[in-house]
Amino acid sequence: MKIKEFFFTAFYSGYSPVAPGTAGTLVAMALYILENLLFSDIDQSSLHMFNLIFVILIIYPSIKLGDAAEKFYKSKDPQQVVLDEVLGYWIAVLFIPFSFTFAVLAFILFRVFDIIKPFPANSLESLGGGLGIMIDDIIAGLYTLACMHTAVHLFNYYNIILP
Repeated sequence: MKIKEFFFTAFYSGYSPVAPGTAGTLVAMALYILENLLFSDIDQSSLHMFNLIFVILIIYPSIKLGDAAEKFYKSKDPQQVVLDEVLGYWIAVLFIPFSFTFAVLAFILFRVFDIIKPFPANSLESLGGGLGIMIDDIIAGLYTLACMHTAVHLFNYYNIILP
């Protein structure tokens, strides 16, 4: 179970005594930044396609890990489980050109949407199990993704250069 725990707590960041969801999202952002720095010589469109395939492939295992986590912690949607934040953040940055500014903006927007849980996230998280754990963050990621693509378009339209 230790390996599963390592993943569903996003490298144990879910045990943060303060704001474990934010800690998990910070891990997701750090991984995203690290990936883009390590693979900066790879064509961005190839990296975007890799990320899309990665996100699609980890949705089902994430749901299963969420099921295992509920049994492990003997509670519904345990706060230590932050793999949902990692998945949601990676959805939020799909096909976004890399910049530190966009990485941080996606972090902020994702946390806002994850906290306020806009429709239909607010009603779907009650599904229970791994699906209930993951679905509200998937939706928060999709809301953030829409905002991020709008931001990218506006930055391009107004010729705003990002660091």
